[in-house]
Amino acid sequence: MDRPLTPRAFRCRCGRPVFFRNTQCLACQTPLGYDPVRRALLPLEPVAGEPGAWRAVAVGRRRPGARSYRRCRHFDGPGGCNWLVEAGDAHAGEPPLCRSCRLTRTLPDLTVPENAGYWQLISSAQRRLVSTLLGLGLPVKSRTAEDPQHGLAFDLLRAPPGGPAVVTGHADGVITLDVEEADDSIRERRRHDLHEPYRTLLGHLRHETGHYYWMRLVDGGSGSRWIEPFRAVFGDEREDYAAALQRHYQQGAPPDWAQRHVSAYASSHPWEDWAETWAHYLHLRDTLDTARSFGVDGESVELDYERFALDTLGELAEPDRGQAEAFLGLVNGWMELTGVLNELSRSMGLHDFYPFVLSRPALRKLYLVHRVIGAPVAG
Repeated sequence: MDRPLTPRAFRCRCGRPVFFRNTQCLACQTPLGYDPVRRALLPLEPVAGEPGAWRAVAVGRRRPGARSYRRCRHFDGPGGCNWLVEAGDAHAGEPPLCRSCRLTRTLPDLTVPENAGYWQLISSAQRRLVSTLLGLGLPVKSRTAEDPQHGLAFDLLRAPPGGPAVVTGHADGVITLDVEEADDSIRERRRHDLHEPYRTLLGHLRHETGHYYWMRLVDGGSGSRWIEPFRAVFGDEREDYAAALQRHYQQGAPPDWAQRHVSAYASSHPWEDWAETWAHYLHLRDTLDTARSFGVDGESVELDYERFALDTLGELAEPDRGQAEAFLGLVNGWMELTGVLNELSRSMGLHDFYPFVLSRPALRKLYLVHRVIGAPVAG
């Protein structure tokens, strides 16, 4: 079983299991904090003589580190952030913001009680997203604190009563999210009205970062070497985007969309196809990392699906057959794992865990995302 890039299973100093979003061990009350650099949830103890400073304590064979940390400034607020900031982080500000929270540029009015609750849910989803991006080695820098030209920012907005609706989307490194998507009843109604099989906060964030990283990795950032491979697999993004979306919302997806795309919305335009495929890749990587963290792997489940073979990728496999085979191992394990997870969801009377089917053309698109993410990033 491969080691997870972003582990999700941890243990406290007392040996009990603790989890990614925990702030304290429920068994021994040891404070906990997440170090995004080490990708580890750490048991903590105060540093003597340094108010507000913490250090990791020994767990098993891991010795206490010399690093000194502070809590993110949103630890005690509605954001409920459990991430740590290393002492000396020049971009953290004062009081410090962690690698995830410093990406958030705009918050809704937190004097409105439900907005604070919405932010807590969004902040939790954002930290999981950012931890995955960091684990994949992607550039994650704040547009306001670190990289004004190429950085990323989140604007969390809510429409005023009677005012224009907030449109969730991406523009030039800024992701806007309608915070009412954190309301389960509102989000479920929108999912139903738009005939979507899946709609979550984490899914929104993954999708919109797909647009951001297309801008960074395909259209710019690492140069233009990916633009022609992108067009060969996804289509020509120079098609009129506004007209394509208008056509999609008026006419719906073509009847055969599932033969070429990961979702109906992906059929609307190559940019949306990329963003949907990117989101599915992050679904795959994080879920497999979580499963592997707990000793579960698709290879060990009792299913006998027809596996995707190397010829599925065609000429895309030729530059690096080893990379292609490793990718197919990921996807085949994913398909077997989700087959079991779907049955477990049905046993609870819930919607399928992964309500999608990957066609061969969609798999080729997923592989291009895999290659782009695995390539060195310039700039």
